[in-house]
Amino acid sequence: MKTYISLSYLLLLSILAVAQNTVGVLAIDNAKTSEGYNLFFPHNTNTVYLVDNCGEVVHDWVGDSDFRPGNMAYLLENGDLLKCSRFFNPTMDSIWAGGGGELVELLDWYGNVKWSFRLKDEFDRLHHDIAPMPNGNVLMIAWELKTFEESLQAGRDPEKMSQQKVWPDYVLEYNPSLDSIVWEWHAWDHLIQDFDAAKNNFGVVNEHPELIDLNFDNQDGHPDWLHSNSIDYHEGLDQILLSVPHFDEVWIIDHSTTTEEAKGHTGGKGGKGGDLLFRWGNPAAYQKAGSQQVFFAHDAQWVDDFLTEDAPYFNDVLIFNNRVGANYSTVNVIQPNYNEATGQYETKEDLSFLPNDFALTLTHPDTFSIFSSGLSSAQLLPNKNMLILSGRAGTAFEINPATKEIVWEYKIPLRGGAPIAQGEELSLNQNITFRLKRYPLDYAAFADRDLSSQGYLELAPNTEFCSLSVGIEDVTLADLAITIYPNPVNHSLIIEQATGEVERLFLMDLTGRILKEIQLAGNQTIVDVSELSSGLYFLRSESGAIGKVVVY
Repeated sequence: MKTYISLSYLLLLSILAVAQNTVGVLAIDNAKTSEGYNLFFPHNTNTVYLVDNCGEVVHDWVGDSDFRPGNMAYLLENGDLLKCSRFFNPTMDSIWAGGGGELVELLDWYGNVKWSFRLKDEFDRLHHDIAPMPNGNVLMIAWELKTFEESLQAGRDPEKMSQQKVWPDYVLEYNPSLDSIVWEWHAWDHLIQDFDAAKNNFGVVNEHPELIDLNFDNQDGHPDWLHSNSIDYHEGLDQILLSVPHFDEVWIIDHSTTTEEAKGHTGGKGGKGGDLLFRWGNPAAYQKAGSQQVFFAHDAQWVDDFLTEDAPYFNDVLIFNNRVGANYSTVNVIQPNYNEATGQYETKEDLSFLPNDFALTLTHPDTFSIFSSGLSSAQLLPNKNMLILSGRAGTAFEINPATKEIVWEYKIPLRGGAPIAQGEELSLNQNITFRLKRYPLDYAAFADRDLSSQGYLELAPNTEFCSLSVGIEDVTLADLAITIYPNPVNHSLIIEQATGEVERLFLMDLTGRILKEIQLAGNQTIVDVSELSSGLYFLRSESGAIGKVVVY
């Protein structure tokens, strides 16, 4: 039986094909995205951008031309921007490693500096991330220098000091009203080592999960020992969450202590002073048995931003798990077992921490599309979708965790910080970005603000793309309980059907020419489309049901 495709339908498909983008918004289903504005601070730029879901810039904050991200920016409820930056050329700095920072500034909506805090010298340096607090203070991560002699006395194995020094992390709380540091926590105060009984901190490592093994090292002795790359604060718990990628763990510490208590092992709501309340991801880091589950994670956070308590995974811990595989990453949710009565996180009999596994593991359907060896972020949105940024690819996408349907995708259109034209292609690491965060339309910062379009970030933009609302969900094949993903696709297209009633589909180009006859193998069939040119194609069943497929 022949099936004829109407000329008007082919013309519509042709229009959509012309609309395919290489940068900016790559795909959008306006009815299914979580509305809001996307904030990001790309590397190699001095500008923080606020972009709507159609890819149009609605506001920006242009910084000093000699400075670059260092690394995060946050939009506060009053419209102020809290921004981390650093001098563009750090090569002569005493303390420098990837993620290095220097300056934290609070800017008003118009870019005027309200206050600034700088920490960078031969002994200390800010790095990576900050956490704004409800009281107006700011938590910051910093490195501090420990000399060869100090490290030896603390029990460090000299073979693990290739540069004869260590830069452990610490957390400081800065009060801008007082222009002073009002609280500190230092990892160096919470060590244990089993290398040298004649030195400080000697003990049995696996009997003290609350302490940090000074000789756990997987960085060939580089002084950047811990490399904490994210920090989050939970007001209700009065606790701090850190991602510690060189240990492949996430840590929770108690903020309810005084600075003096934070140096020791007692005090605070948890009763442990500054010792670790919780750690998870790599049992080997404290000499426990079990499988490693966290691999160089970024953006560890409590799931609570812009959400209500009935949101899935509310108050659980969300991470971007960078190096799960050689060429793919995952987004994961952890549900720590916290006992409010005791102020403790529950452990197993061997003192290793629960849970046993993730509560959620999520990736891009085309797994290579999410891979990033560093940077990156994830955010649970009010519509229950997940917003994910693959940092080294500079590409963000919004995905429905239940259906794996991608409803929005955006590639930051910058090469080395400079805008490129629509139609140009970007390679890995050309538009790297530390994190991307979406703020909902009703966020207080946007009240009475001018958020009219300032144009697109890319040159020669495709101004019609968003208005076409190119869906990436199958339209009529869905009526046959057939789902196609990922869509857009680059390598492998997955076809799933719930009923098993359809035996074959035809992959066709815009002229109606059949390119492939696909025999459906049960409930799931994988089709290689890597040889197809970029553009729009469609799948047709023998009954005439049609679904769009975008290849990029």
